[in-house]
Amino acid sequence: MKAFVLDRYGKKEALRAADVPEPELREDEVLIQVHATAVNLLDAKLRNGEFKLILPYRTPFVLGHDVAGVVVRVGPRVRQFKLGDEVYARPDDFRIGTFAELVAVKEDSVAIKPRNISMEEAASIPLVGLTAWQALVEKARLKKGQKVFIQAGSGGVGTFAIQLAKHLGATVATTTSAGNAALVKSLGADVIVDYKKDAFEKRLSGYDVVLNSQDGKTLRKSLGVLKPGGSLISISGPPDPRFAEDIKAPWVVKQVVRALSFGVRRQARRLQVGYAFLFMKASGSQLRQITPLIESGTIRPVIDKVFPFEATNEALAYVESGRAKGKVVIKVR
Repeated sequence: MKAFVLDRYGKKEALRAADVPEPELREDEVLIQVHATAVNLLDAKLRNGEFKLILPYRTPFVLGHDVAGVVVRVGPRVRQFKLGDEVYARPDDFRIGTFAELVAVKEDSVAIKPRNISMEEAASIPLVGLTAWQALVEKARLKKGQKVFIQAGSGGVGTFAIQLAKHLGATVATTTSAGNAALVKSLGADVIVDYKKDAFEKRLSGYDVVLNSQDGKTLRKSLGVLKPGGSLISISGPPDPRFAEDIKAPWVVKQVVRALSFGVRRQARRLQVGYAFLFMKASGSQLRQITPLIESGTIRPVIDKVFPFEATNEALAYVESGRAKGKVVIKVR
């Protein structure tokens, strides 16, 4: 099968188009013929080697964390899916590889694709949808009437998280440029801060939840917009000790993680707010809860560009440029 392979870590490393063996199918997995995949900043960060400490992939390997496609084979222990099912998924860590014509995904991480959208739209959802769900529903337990600050509202996670937060009944603030203000407003943002003109930390206060996706400086400012008892959930780091426990990290990694997050955790304690790092996990059951929100029109996929499969490197570069509104998708089939 055709795939895009990472041969060695590095910011300047291009993915190599190659013919590679089909993935080995385990007993509890389905083999998906990839119709579309999407590019996430996570792919660029993995390629750059930024997650080697917590995700030590051995090169060469195939990148890609989103898939929409058709089931073409099932393992002997699979009960929920059959040949021909149209599905979507975020494969588990160490089983990624959707920049390819076929990918094997654990049954528990797969869901039937929403009926009312295309393969390209479906491929745009899993990683950002699960990230927003795990941050706002699972960790923050966001409730009706609460206030949430979602950074970078026009990005992949932001466009989904704004819509989910509105569905949960929250008041939503976000940052974006003036050119994207109409987009985030149409998704449900109530308070829009033009980050090129205004300092969000001067305009926002008394928030219950912050979803942080930016750098360390922005994270520290964001802690100050929370009310006492509020919580900041960061998808961009630094990892915290609880995360190290969850992934059963070696003792040395636990100490490194503790040191990396020490300053942020100390500041959070001083302000009487919570800090948690989220590295989203694959989950078919959560995708099944997201599906009706897509089918009812409560949440709509936001796609900036669709690239052909042969332009996978260009798609990755476009995501890294930071200019994308919503998701960047690769049409494989």
